[in-house]
Amino acid sequence: MMRRALLTLSLTLAATAACAQDGFGKLDPAPPAGITIPDLIQKMGKQESAFEEARRGYEFRQTVRMTTISDTTDKPDGEFLQVSDLTFDDSGKRIEKVVFAPQNTIERVILTENDMNDVKERLPFILTSEQLPQYTLTYAGQQKVDDLDTYVFDVAPKELVKGHRYFQGRVWLDQQDDQIVLVNGLNVPQENRPGKEDLSPPFTTYYQQVDGKYWFPTYTRAEGILHFSASNGSLSQSVHIRNTVKYTDYKKFNFRSKIRLIYNGEDLPQQPADKGSEAPKK
Repeated sequence: MMRRALLTLSLTLAATAACAQDGFGKLDPAPPAGITIPDLIQKMGKQESAFEEARRGYEFRQTVRMTTISDTTDKPDGEFLQVSDLTFDDSGKRIEKVVFAPQNTIERVILTENDMNDVKERLPFILTSEQLPQYTLTYAGQQKVDDLDTYVFDVAPKELVKGHRYFQGRVWLDQQDDQIVLVNGLNVPQENRPGKEDLSPPFTTYYQQVDGKYWFPTYTRAEGILHFSASNGSLSQSVHIRNTVKYTDYKKFNFRSKIRLIYNGEDLPQQPADKGSEAPKK
């Protein structure tokens, strides 16, 4: 996540910790019934593609909190907080409006561009049909997560292309909706070169049904201990990082209400649709 850092918390330990939480049943390696694993993966990709298209039409609030944790008190000793509304302009283009952003008090690490891009694009992980050829999915089994019956897959990029970021970890797929409801893993590649390190801690993202059809990302938690390499005579140090992202207030955006009718330089009122011109319902 941070520049000049080396992550000590491994992905395997992070995944194990996530599965040890209350609400996780025993992982059963039994294959899915009534469908092959390749067909299940393709079915998931189609559902994820449909969800990605639907999510593009929603506005929501995003609350990002990044903190460094004191080794002595186990409480934050620096914080970056930003509350934004992800909405649309009059032309229908997605925009971000920052509504609250107090002064950044983090001093022991440096936030990078990858940190913010991960919040927008990779922490709310969606695995579409278009993205599937980039990954290897290995079936791990079936598992009860709270009241949900899920299929579990381990996911890894087939190739790390320069300039691109990928997800590596584990995903839980709802057996009824064929859609991702939980992910745990890392964003890769992680930059490990001395003096140029730019890493991110393992994260877990939770999803909820907010429209009765699709599972939307609603909460992400990321945590790990980063070791800063010594440079210019300074001593190396360890920094405990704890981050959360909340995605709330999902609302389907009414694009039609933003259409402006202009005549001779003046806005004209929009007329309601003529119900009499609608085709009769069968």
